[in-house]
Amino acid sequence: MELSARQPPALSQHRQQEQPNHESPACFIRSALAKIVMCTNNVNKGGRVSRPQMHEEQAESGKRYYMILLGINYMCLFVGSVSSSLLSKFYFNHKGGSRWVSTWVQCAGFPLLLFPICLFKICTDRKPFTGFTPKILCLSILIGFLLGLNNLLFSWGNSYLPVSTNSLVLSTQLAFTLITSVIIVKQKITFANLNCVILLTLSSVLLALGSSHDKPIGLTKAKYFKGFFSTVGAGLLFALYLPIMEMIYRKVYCYAMVVEMQLVMEMAATALATAGMVGGGGFSEMKTESANAFDLGPKAYWLTVGFNVVTWQLCFMGTAGMVFLTTSLTGGVCMTALMGINVLGGVLVYGDHFGGLKAVSTLLCLWGFSSYIYGIYMKKKEEEEEKNTREKKMMMSSDHQPRQFMELAEIVTHNVSG
Repeated sequence: MELSARQPPALSQHRQQEQPNHESPACFIRSALAKIVMCTNNVNKGGRVSRPQMHEEQAESGKRYYMILLGINYMCLFVGSVSSSLLSKFYFNHKGGSRWVSTWVQCAGFPLLLFPICLFKICTDRKPFTGFTPKILCLSILIGFLLGLNNLLFSWGNSYLPVSTNSLVLSTQLAFTLITSVIIVKQKITFANLNCVILLTLSSVLLALGSSHDKPIGLTKAKYFKGFFSTVGAGLLFALYLPIMEMIYRKVYCYAMVVEMQLVMEMAATALATAGMVGGGGFSEMKTESANAFDLGPKAYWLTVGFNVVTWQLCFMGTAGMVFLTTSLTGGVCMTALMGINVLGGVLVYGDHFGGLKAVSTLLCLWGFSSYIYGIYMKKKEEEEEKNTREKKMMMSSDHQPRQFMELAEIVTHNVSG
């Protein structure tokens, strides 16, 4: 397992000048937020790290704000992933039956991203959508359509499969992510990441072989497997999305631009879902479902739809942020780590069956993730020893240049490429 050459974000060269020490609490918060959202990748066109010339104090400040941003994004991913999965199943459990509606709510919350964009504008001197090129705009739109198709496949699978089964099947996306990362961003295959992927894939295979009894009452075997393979397809598309976004983010210089790109992608996905809603009668189905079909009443129906809209935006924005701040494979591993929480949520909230094979599948999933983390730990120890040796040599060199930000990559993100 190797640490990625990508460097964690530094403070933007376009940020506002530091405020004096006597600034008010409001100004301090504004200044801190500006430093967080204007983080950069410091990656040149060749994908190699450009060596920043910063003082030790600035490096420590960048480390602090980077950790805050990383924590915020993982919390968004955690809350969004678990709650959106449970709410989507809640919709279908209570007689909601439109897959287009389920698809539409996954992306229709894109106007919510205008709030952080406006906040970034207030807290920094950067104008929104600065740095957008026609190429980046077109790529954002195309990837948005890819996300729209992924959302439809996920809704199709989620309408048939229990939450626990659906979550575990989605763990196969990590195997797809490793393959696509090798092809697209030249990810190196090591024992640690290969072992993790094999264990997670095996857990999904065991689940598929032993969970046919787990299907809802009245669902035919053909539809059950249709839902199963739809979920696998959703995992494949999402695994393609992750390394593509990692490659594109190498051209992105600040976190604010990541949010703006996410807005464009969600708009494109919403356009696709809206076309399906119009063609498939999804909007009329929403009125009918809220008034007649949903067994908890109209108010509960619209609350379910509304919370779904919010939680899906948290999930996708958290995912985009994790890929920007680390790597596509690390983002995929973090998502897989949440599968166990989703399985537990399905069992506790909806009473999903949790038999022997599903328990073995969950243990294999946890084993694979734990081995991945252990591999990171061991590699980190090796890198620290190499770093200490390198620093001693550099201290004796007359042309020594500080490497604070590579140290930050090792300590905070590990930027795992293996």
